[in-house]
Amino acid sequence: MKNAKHSEPIDLLPYIGKWSILAIVVAILAGSASAAFLYLLDMATDWRVAHPAIIWLLPLAGFAVGWIYLRLGKTVEAGNNLIIDEIHAPKKVIPLRMAPLVLGGTIVSHLFGASVGREGTAVQMGGALADQLTHLFRMGQPERRLLIMAGMSAGFASVFGTPLAGALFGLEVLAIGCMRYDAILPCMLAAIVADQVGQLLGIHHTHYAAGSIPELTAGSLALTFIAGIVFGVAGMLFANATHGLSDFMKRHVTYPPLRPLIGGAVVATAVWAIGTHRYIGLGIPVIVESFVHQLPWWDFLGKAAFTITSLGAGFKGGEVTPLFYIGATLGNALAPLLHLPFAMLAAIGFVAVFSGAANVPIASTVMAIELFGSEIGPYAAIACVVSYLFSGHTGIYRAQRVGHAKHHRHIPEGMKLGDLPSYLRQLRKKHDHDDSTH
Repeated sequence: MKNAKHSEPIDLLPYIGKWSILAIVVAILAGSASAAFLYLLDMATDWRVAHPAIIWLLPLAGFAVGWIYLRLGKTVEAGNNLIIDEIHAPKKVIPLRMAPLVLGGTIVSHLFGASVGREGTAVQMGGALADQLTHLFRMGQPERRLLIMAGMSAGFASVFGTPLAGALFGLEVLAIGCMRYDAILPCMLAAIVADQVGQLLGIHHTHYAAGSIPELTAGSLALTFIAGIVFGVAGMLFANATHGLSDFMKRHVTYPPLRPLIGGAVVATAVWAIGTHRYIGLGIPVIVESFVHQLPWWDFLGKAAFTITSLGAGFKGGEVTPLFYIGATLGNALAPLLHLPFAMLAAIGFVAVFSGAANVPIASTVMAIELFGSEIGPYAAIACVVSYLFSGHTGIYRAQRVGHAKHHRHIPEGMKLGDLPSYLRQLRKKHDHDDSTH
């Protein structure tokens, strides 16, 4: 640049300083919110475990949350999808009410026994709180995108204790096959600092032991490839079933608060019928068990059914921790068939099903390394990438865009995953019509 007064590194210093400060502010907000959320979540879980009969109030709790969202939360009901949409096509600042509404809705869901996660809450709180800085600092839309992405990364990192995976999640989740490197500094810094803020506030995350990792051979690599296919299909089925039930409920139950009431009644009755609370809440104890000994092979099916029912009916929380449960127990069940150590395959399933369902293979691989150590890296990478490919162009986030298609199938760039089924149906009709005219 001939007219530049200084060299590029010097000209970059104000930019670095500005985004470092903003990222730290976002991290403090998101990390503090996640710490408060996790503290309340532990209290709610402990209360539910001590008073198991509270599950019978789940329908009323669901109705209450649905009614509050109907009255106060219509503009933020889309949750993570609203945040992704605002990054791709900015319209207006995310209402601050998103944070307390999703926080309260998630705590109530867990207190009374719904099978939901926690990442949705942390990401929504992080994104909503970060976006409030838009007015304060009079930021334009391009800068606003980076700010919201930093909030997403900070929320994810602080709720799971995985700062690098959290940063990559914020960069990778927006579009299949694309990453926004212009946001790499704010996302990385916000994720790392938010995790530290959580630790300073006394948050402790569950530790998992993947056991001994066997030497990488052609045989073990091939078996991991096969496992990755299964994990990818599981992620695809989970996403499709959750969306399918949600659409069914919206078509047939026009009054929104009745949907979680019905879903809560189904969950409570199912818990009574099978005589176990094993498949409700976060399910952290069962995830831990999957690394310690062999579990019943149907555990992943039980958790999937309860989570699909809870989320499809409209309970708040998220999908990721249930996906960890489904992946870990599915890996545990596959281990004897594939002749791989069950703890290792549970660890790989833990991240690989999430990779396929959320279309984030890089973030998932890094998460495996952060949680289980570097030795599992090659196995996790293969499983996460294969899972990502075999889950197809589906996902738990309907607002996620197609940046680059996963394979040769032609899909317009920028299309939402939620719009893809209707596009493909129209494409098939056109092909059928063209064939019939020849």
